[in-house]
Amino acid sequence: MKRINFQLLALIFCQAMIGQVAVGTNASYNRNNDNYEYTSRNILDVKLASENDMIVSIKGLANIKADTYIATFSVTQNGKTAQEVNELIDKRINQSLSEIKLKKNVETFIDMISFVPVYEYETEKKTFSRKTYNEIPTGFELKKNILIKYSDPNQLNDFISILSNNEIYDLARNDYYSDTLESIKKEMMNKAKLLVHEKIKNYEILLGESLADSEKKIIDGYTVNYPIDMYKSYEASNSSSLNLKKTATINQVSKSTTIYYQPILSNEFDFVINPNLLEPAIQVQYEVKIAIKKNKPAVDKNFVLITPSGELKALDTNTTARPIR
Repeated sequence: MKRINFQLLALIFCQAMIGQVAVGTNASYNRNNDNYEYTSRNILDVKLASENDMIVSIKGLANIKADTYIATFSVTQNGKTAQEVNELIDKRINQSLSEIKLKKNVETFIDMISFVPVYEYETEKKTFSRKTYNEIPTGFELKKNILIKYSDPNQLNDFISILSNNEIYDLARNDYYSDTLESIKKEMMNKAKLLVHEKIKNYEILLGESLADSEKKIIDGYTVNYPIDMYKSYEASNSSSLNLKKTATINQVSKSTTIYYQPILSNEFDFVINPNLLEPAIQVQYEVKIAIKKNKPAVDKNFVLITPSGELKALDTNTTARPIR
């Protein structure tokens, strides 16, 4: 009888359609990712089969171009009074937004972050005693974020130019969105299904036997990588090697750090969707594994009866048993 035990486990590490990209953003300078290896990840880290089972595995990769972006610019304003700090930051933001809103297919939102008093220390001198430092309020600090939604990646340069004219320089992050993420996942699953059937047929030809009646276990899963996770950095410099004394004073110059996009390479996958995408992309990995337990050949068993006289007689197990009287 044909037995198939399907154990479906969808390991979806990240289904959100939002990603982040670190191109030109200040967040990329604070990431410690120099030792991260951007190769295909082990999606299905689950024990599926025993040592004697045959494993059929298909891995796919898809590079998805974003269709919407959201840039986040951080704005900080200091002032002596609450009224002053509000008026100053609103003036900077409103002047910027009046120009940004003239662009096509652009939406904006102002996110309130924090509004706190600022303190500094005042020294109090006393005779025959140590100095005393007292904290006193000196003003206020107000932080807001400007969120800009756009669909043309070339517009980001225009936003930076407009905002910098109003002393807004901090591009905190730039998020990637894709409306095709779920449809791409379905496409990957269908491609993997065809390749799995093709691979099983090839194994049957090589083995000279059918695997249709074998017990099977199946597992599949996705993982999604966003551009902010795919950037690496290095220091572009070559320092001199000097044989100096331990007491010598060395003044080192601040070195420039280079950041570049390192996507997952496609050479480890059975199929790739959009392999030659130039710009940073949302990368989706899909893997399906099937464990096939080969049926053991049937063994004919013969039963022998030993009579009281020591004679051996073969028993026919196919005959109907008779009751003992």
